[in-house]
Amino acid sequence: MSISTGKVAGEDLFAEATAAADELYSFRDNYFPLSPEERVSKLQIQSDLALQILDTIPIEKRKLPLQRATYEYLRGKVLDVVPVYKKEAEDHLSKAVKLNPSLVDAWLCLGNCIWKKGDLNAAKNCFTFALSKGLNKNILCQLSMLERKLAQDAENPEEVVDESIKHAREAITLDVKDGYSWYNLGNAFLTSFFVTGAWDHNKLIQSLKAYQNAVNKYLENYERALTGFEAAALMDPGLNAMEDARMMVLLLDKLDYLLRGQSKAKRLSSLSSSLATVDLSPSYKRATMDLLSEGLNKGYAIIGKVLFFAKNESLAPLYYVLSDSNHTFYVISVYGIRSDAIKEGDQVTLLEPFYRFVDFSWREKNKQTHFVGLTMAQVKLPCLLYGDKMPYLFFLVGLVLLFTVHVEFKISYLPTQL
Repeated sequence: MSISTGKVAGEDLFAEATAAADELYSFRDNYFPLSPEERVSKLQIQSDLALQILDTIPIEKRKLPLQRATYEYLRGKVLDVVPVYKKEAEDHLSKAVKLNPSLVDAWLCLGNCIWKKGDLNAAKNCFTFALSKGLNKNILCQLSMLERKLAQDAENPEEVVDESIKHAREAITLDVKDGYSWYNLGNAFLTSFFVTGAWDHNKLIQSLKAYQNAVNKYLENYERALTGFEAAALMDPGLNAMEDARMMVLLLDKLDYLLRGQSKAKRLSSLSSSLATVDLSPSYKRATMDLLSEGLNKGYAIIGKVLFFAKNESLAPLYYVLSDSNHTFYVISVYGIRSDAIKEGDQVTLLEPFYRFVDFSWREKNKQTHFVGLTMAQVKLPCLLYGDKMPYLFFLVGLVLLFTVHVEFKISYLPTQL
């Protein structure tokens, strides 16, 4: 995070402060060092930096009720990023929702803050009021989690857990691709399995299916994810899971087009030839895609030039088409960074990628799609990606959870088997 020193319009300062708060929470959700104390310490440091950015907004730019509400909301949100309850955060968030009751995320933050001090019913009221302004998957997931907590001391725990399952399902209908929502639904089903006292085997199976969908989505096990979405659609058509399966196939089609259709462009060949020299540690050997083998490529580093950003409807992961020095085109998918962190023309380095080969077919309506030569590469923390134009990315990579590389990606359409 950097603090602006120039004269910026109030709107731009609010936008900068909002981006800082979003980055702070992205850091919180992805930074998990071995020491919990280190995590809290780093969160506090990042929180202080975000507050400094917020304080650059002049007093005269936060006098109007809506401006003041946004300021109070952002300040409360930044203060509440740490795991412990902070009354100061609650005070700011309370002011924000009083000034502007339509600030949905402020209600979410206030509910989370109050939850920390143990007032579960008040937290539920915050989430419920926020949902009255419109459905939101994050609020639905938090409400579902809170209801499972409330069920522990409820006279009718089964009914409360049923509400938890209901809200978890609603979150998935809003974004069937969201792995966290599937994980939350799995937790709800698992809680129901134990709470009922009847040891309903079906609840356990439903829990497992939801967990599998979450894992397959995040690990990009495309065949398993598609199969899981199909199974989910059969069990509960209201989840609209087949639409997500269709979107996943469209994404793979798009990646195939970028890899095959653009590889002959002279401009791209010229761009990929301009790889800058990278001072690698002596423990790493520079390699090209053709030298990699399945499994962990320990001691190897792949350097590539970013050619395209492949836009897709899902917020995560982000997909980029790259080329190595041999003009071999491939795709990386990245979690935990903003869409503008890596740009076309940037140079990135992957250290010790782990590959696994995938070959599967998927039938959709009147065609069968055959995905050949998908190679997955998982890269572990800490810093595993950096660029010649992006020294700041060194710090962002602490948020990267997964890279995926697809080599020689081809699609052929086969006759549908009846």
